[in-house]
Amino acid sequence: MEKNDDKDVSLQELRDMLAEFVEVRGWDQYHSPRNLLLALVGEVGELSEIFQWKGEVARGLPNWSSDDKEHVEEELSDVLLYLVRLADVCGLDLGQAALTKIVKNARKYPIGNQKFST
Repeated sequence: MEKNDDKDVSLQELRDMLAEFVEVRGWDQYHSPRNLLLALVGEVGELSEIFQWKGEVARGLPNWSSDDKEHVEEELSDVLLYLVRLADVCGLDLGQAALTKIVKNARKYPIGNQKFST
């Protein structure tokens, strides 16, 4: 697998690449929904550790080193990959589920109902 900077990658492409990656390594036997969920939680924990004790962080991480930003990218990638793999093993279409959830949230939180405290 090589890096491709020329195009966006779809969830389906990630799913297919992960399935092949897992299959050729014989890891499928370990990828039960429970095991994948626990691995996902662990990766979220690793991502959380990067931000722990930093207080509020500005968008774009402007005061962070390139090494720190790369670390965030790696942990975010791990979270995404486990999430995509979990959805696949559960037989769910993660992209469609996300679109459906956005529509549900739009109905649940209509424009104009925002309440901000000052």
